[in-house]
Amino acid sequence: MFWRMAGLSTASPVETILDKENFTLEELLDEDEIIQECKALNGRLINFLRERAQVEQLIRYIVEEAPEDAEKKRTFKFPFIACEIFTCEVDIILKTLVEDEELMNLLFSFLEPKHSHSTLLAGYFSKVVICLLLRKTVPLMHYIQVHQEFFRQMVDLIGITSIMEVLIRLIGADEHMFTNNMEAMQWLDSTDVLEMIVDKFSSSDCPEVHANAAETLCSITRYAPPGLASKISSPSFIGRLFRHALEDSRPKSVLVNSLSVCISLLDPKRLTLGTYHMYNRQLTHGSTITANPETVEGMLESLGDLLKLLDVSSEESVLLTTYGKLQPPLGKHRLKIVEFISVLPTIGSEAAEKELIRLGAIQQILDLFFKYPYNNFMHHHVENIIVSCLESKNRPLIEHLLRECNLVGKILEAEKNYTLSADLNKPTVPAEGRTPPRIGNIGHLTRISNKLVQLGSSNTEIEAYLKENSEWVDFHGTALLKRNAVENVYQWACG
Repeated sequence: MFWRMAGLSTASPVETILDKENFTLEELLDEDEIIQECKALNGRLINFLRERAQVEQLIRYIVEEAPEDAEKKRTFKFPFIACEIFTCEVDIILKTLVEDEELMNLLFSFLEPKHSHSTLLAGYFSKVVICLLLRKTVPLMHYIQVHQEFFRQMVDLIGITSIMEVLIRLIGADEHMFTNNMEAMQWLDSTDVLEMIVDKFSSSDCPEVHANAAETLCSITRYAPPGLASKISSPSFIGRLFRHALEDSRPKSVLVNSLSVCISLLDPKRLTLGTYHMYNRQLTHGSTITANPETVEGMLESLGDLLKLLDVSSEESVLLTTYGKLQPPLGKHRLKIVEFISVLPTIGSEAAEKELIRLGAIQQILDLFFKYPYNNFMHHHVENIIVSCLESKNRPLIEHLLRECNLVGKILEAEKNYTLSADLNKPTVPAEGRTPPRIGNIGHLTRISNKLVQLGSSNTEIEAYLKENSEWVDFHGTALLKRNAVENVYQWACG
């Protein structure tokens, strides 16, 4: 290109340094254009950086904390530039590192307990290891296979998200890593890495550790090698998970994150799409997921214990809100239990449906729907449960929802008494001295009502039940049709 032509180009500052008789690595790292020259594969620069002494110093910048009295560029700039040099993916530099066991030992010494494990350096360490994993997969996995103690060290540091990401990649819980390098990862099946991760729910009280342990296990449910996947879905592993989750002395974050793993086992796609998936399922009811029957049975054993935690009568905590107060608030752990139960009717398991009926789970959750009329997160999950049950081919489940749970009666009662009750014995109480507000679940009740009408046209049992209820017929013919007409955006004057 024209700026490379003689007489028109300006010497690169990096070339100026390389032209000196004596120069240091630090001089190069202090030069802003070094990364650009690396990516351009500057021959003289690459030949210098590939030397073992330079690679060793670059690693030291990444894994060793700078002294307290060090200059800012030693603390911040040099580790960053060192990391960027490795992630330029220059093969000859990566080869120098991965083929020298002492250099690899130095790199992974970052995981040792004696290190301070700052978040900054952990991020750089993570980027370098993942780069090696992508570009030098086989030699790196052979090195890890010989040094399996690294798994224990990484699990001990799983609360650091960067280390968690390395662990996920190393155990093959990554779509591209596993499919491209199946043979190099088969030995992972014989390790006890799963047990080490799940036991963090018991050994740590830190919510970040619980969240990252759950994220790692969820990743395994989606992409792990067959050996690990079968181990994580086994009844013995599920039992171990629930033992930690239901232990009274453990923080609620253990229960919340353990249930996230269970949800991912039942519906692997759910967590990959996050919140959007949860709301999108409102529009695509009826899609059945197939779950391992042994996995489901293992979870059903603890369903009764989970339902006991939904009882709010004995808790005394109070949360003030803009509309009044919650006594007690629903809490993340109860919300997660409701979400977990919302998945059970979608997996096509007759055993799960029978257990939901036997334990009265749907009735208990339906009560929460009306006790907490402003918790829209919970309302979405309850709507999922109701629609899944109504669309089920299991006649006893539909009968249970309509008759024993009295779904229609509760809808009609809420429509009649659409303002918040001032009963001080209820969990949701309006503020004193103010007019009680309207309840916040009318929108969900409207959608559920419309679903009943829709399914009644194709299900004779639902149709007969609705027609025999004169109150429902009146409600449908007046309030519901009028509301649907008002809320039909296609009929609005603005188009």
